[in-house]
Amino acid sequence: MFRFHFRGKRIHSTGGMLLADLQDGRKGIITGMLGGKHSTKRLADLGLAPGTEVEMISSSFSSGPVQIKVCGSRLVIGRGLASRIFIEQE
Repeated sequence: MFRFHFRGKRIHSTGGMLLADLQDGRKGIITGMLGGKHSTKRLADLGLAPGTEVEMISSSFSSGPVQIKVCGSRLVIGRGLASRIFIEQE
């Protein structure tokens, strides 16, 4: 795992790809996220924490929200937010 700062935000990641780049129907494990303490806590409250499995339901086009499945629930999050979540594809 490596850590670095980007625009004053601490990044924890083991590498991999971004959630926003995951293809429909594919699964991955969250390895890290870009954000401050409050935003990462908010994501964790939604079930998006390192070690959690996510499945891409719909990532229609290259802009707009993405629909994911996490812990048996479906979530719709913005593509910008999905671009701050690192995953390791299964």
